[in-house]
Amino acid sequence: MATDDGRIARAVDNAIRHPRAAYRLLLAVAVGFFLVFAGFPLYWLLVVAVTPTGTAPALVPEAVTHTNFLAVVGSGFLRYVFNSLVIASTTTVVVVCVASLAGYAFGRLEFRGKRWLLIATLCVAYFPPVAFVIPLFRLLSGALSVSVFGITASSPDLFNTPAGPGIPLSGLTMPLAIFVLTTFFERIPDTLEDAARVEGTTRLGALVRVIVPLSRPGIATAAVLTFLQVYTEFFFSLLMTNGDPQDWAPIVPILRGLRSANASFAAAAAVVALVPVVVLLALADDHVVAGLTEGYR
Repeated sequence: MATDDGRIARAVDNAIRHPRAAYRLLLAVAVGFFLVFAGFPLYWLLVVAVTPTGTAPALVPEAVTHTNFLAVVGSGFLRYVFNSLVIASTTTVVVVCVASLAGYAFGRLEFRGKRWLLIATLCVAYFPPVAFVIPLFRLLSGALSVSVFGITASSPDLFNTPAGPGIPLSGLTMPLAIFVLTTFFERIPDTLEDAARVEGTTRLGALVRVIVPLSRPGIATAAVLTFLQVYTEFFFSLLMTNGDPQDWAPIVPILRGLRSANASFAAAAAVVALVPVVVLLALADDHVVAGLTEGYR
């Protein structure tokens, strides 16, 4: 035990004396962890996608083909991708617009109970989606009826529409977007907004003309996080559609259904589904990095 304590003490002392070496070691461990648990599965997915049908995939493929991708494109799979892009994009726009108003209220205004209301809003993000299954399905499929003064009204039937999964996902992704934008909006100096108010701008005008332009990294971060969560969501995407691409079925449930299909075809479909995510992250990389590093200082 004493020997072990001495080794630990020497290791800590060496880390203090040589911090750069300690940082390099930690970086190597982090990179190795990422490559093993994130990089390799993506590499293997690509290997299986380019492996000819009927050929066992190898760590270094001997033969490469693009026929699997052509088969995916010709199978109508792109319609599922289009449906997911429409649902995710529309939901992101709605969430960012509403979250901007809420973030302005939480970050720039003072009112009683603000802190507890923000905490309560954040708690919604941690509720399990399964808790909302029955009431949301009845509400959004037209199965809920309410009678008021003898007049009976039914809830709208949004089954097999983009609003079916979009509405519940808007509610589930809204708290995180509000938190991100609140963090950014409260960092804007009051003098900038006061100068705009002196010129006759309303609070909404100050938000649009001053606060939002100065919070572009936060807006981009909230938008990207919302888009990715909606694009990759499975539960409500499966619940609120019948799986037909003509009825706005998104991409994630159909990927689950490809488990029994040819492995190379399923892998190629997964790679095609990842393309919009890669493009989005490449375009918004600088803003997202700035948002994640500056917003929480």
